[in-house]
Amino acid sequence: MQKSVLEAIKEGVWDFEPKSIKEDSYDPTGAMPGTREKLSVMAERVESGLPLWHGGDRTEYDDER
Repeated sequence: MQKSVLEAIKEGVWDFEPKSIKEDSYDPTGAMPGTREKLSVMAERVESGLPLWHGGDRTEYDDER
């Protein structure tokens, strides 16, 4: 069983959907979109089998999360 989308792709599984995880199980990021910090957080989520997005993530420059 694949833990993350990366593992699924390595195994040739192209329709992988991660388990549904509640947002209170992982932290949002205040990193600005497009920054190395934001990309790093998103990469860590994928590698950990977490959803890529969190509803509390910063989405705009003016967003002060």
